[in-house]
Amino acid sequence: MATVPLSSAAGRWIMISAIMASAMAFIDGTALNVVLPSIQKSMHASGTDLFWILNAYLLMLAALMLIGGSLGDRLGRKRVFIAGILIFIAGSAACGIAGDVTLLILFRMLQGIGGALMIPGSLSLISSSIHEKERGKAIGTWSAFTTVVTIGGPVLGGALADAGYWRYIFFINVPIGIVAVLILWRKVKESVDDTQDKTLDFAGAFSIAAGLAAVTFGFLRIPDTGFNNWQVLLSLGLGVLLLIIFVIIERRSPHPMMPLSLFKNMTFSGANLLTFFLYAGLSAGMLFLSLNLVQVQGYDQLQSGLTFLPFTILMVLVARFAGTLADRYGPRLLLTIGPAIAGAGLLILSFIKQTPGPGAYFTTFFPGIVVFGLGMSFTVAPLTATVMGAVSDHYSGTASGINNALSRIAGVFANAIFGAMAVLFFSGFLQRELPALSLKEQDRKEVVQQAAELGNARPPAVLNEADSKKVRQLYHDSFIDAYGKIMRISGVLGFLGALMAVLFVRNSAVTTTKQD
Repeated sequence: MATVPLSSAAGRWIMISAIMASAMAFIDGTALNVVLPSIQKSMHASGTDLFWILNAYLLMLAALMLIGGSLGDRLGRKRVFIAGILIFIAGSAACGIAGDVTLLILFRMLQGIGGALMIPGSLSLISSSIHEKERGKAIGTWSAFTTVVTIGGPVLGGALADAGYWRYIFFINVPIGIVAVLILWRKVKESVDDTQDKTLDFAGAFSIAAGLAAVTFGFLRIPDTGFNNWQVLLSLGLGVLLLIIFVIIERRSPHPMMPLSLFKNMTFSGANLLTFFLYAGLSAGMLFLSLNLVQVQGYDQLQSGLTFLPFTILMVLVARFAGTLADRYGPRLLLTIGPAIAGAGLLILSFIKQTPGPGAYFTTFFPGIVVFGLGMSFTVAPLTATVMGAVSDHYSGTASGINNALSRIAGVFANAIFGAMAVLFFSGFLQRELPALSLKEQDRKEVVQQAAELGNARPPAVLNEADSKKVRQLYHDSFIDAYGKIMRISGVLGFLGALMAVLFVRNSAVTTTKQD
């Protein structure tokens, strides 16, 4: 397949369209974490509702991104990319006008369908269209400029949420998407692999979508019903069975959406395992950090968004440089030290207790965010280049789809599992400390029932002012305890990602070994 130099006019238009479309997804993700408290208050959403608002989108991404990558390889990467953008901006506009939590969750699913077609398309266009020797640099450029475009996401999200306009976060995607579609339509040539069979793997798509939905539902029910409830056990059992069936389908299918032969390349497998562990830690860490800042530490949502600027600036400054280093020396060392540094940053953040507020930011949260951001900056571009470079060009969309799907599956599992764990940690601490308060038994039960709300828990209205103050402080202490445990587990996941690079990633597999 013909490729073009990164510096050519064709190369620049490919990069601009890929960056703009990807930026929509990143703006949506980074801004949404910041505005979740406003959504919870405005729509009277429960803690479980919040996790579903996040997971409805991630679930559709994880379930359909594999087939999205395959569609691009088979039907044309530009064509599928444009279709994904159009669906995504339609879903975004619908989210902006959603009248209740249920509709918002449904429209987030529509966004996820569009993202599943759009996100693999951006990287597969780059991988299949840019000269191989410049691929790492191109992906590093994509990482850096996408971050530049999305640098205002948390800040703008916080400002709009504080002003009561959180819905406008979703409308931001519409003009960006329209411009990206116009550029693709007018300036970018179609990229399609004519050697690919055009048959689609619908059985595989259904089994993984249903399996992930069942597993996620099971974990989200644990805080309300306990692990031994029949709904939880049935959902988890059915989900695991469907995921096993998915693997069997992919092994036997003549047209698999996830060719298992790709995983014979240990570097490809290791890079995807690294992705799973690291992005699970990233998803849980960023979510609970955002909730902690706003609901417990006293930051407003604009201030919460500004706390992530060091992370973003480091991504801008380091990502392209890291991609160039990976091209020159190979990705293995960077993929070892990057996740380890990111894990260390999450561990640093885990030991922060109650702080005086935003005025103490630079002596509390700032060091951990800088270390975490540095680790991610050294990881993102080399990791993506490794995944794309470990397979042959005609599998570029599929490889991108697999890697992006795993990062979203990691996010789904992290939000569902860590959300359930956070409620258990929260209620466990609450029940240990509650006997020290002289409350009636019925009042204690009502206090514990608020555990599912986490940082948004409110004392029962029947309590007097003195007891309400004590309970409010106990809720804060319970959340900080749960937050610390979640962040430490997230840090360990970063170290597991580094271990995957040590065990499996080989520079030679990226530069010379190609899957057919």
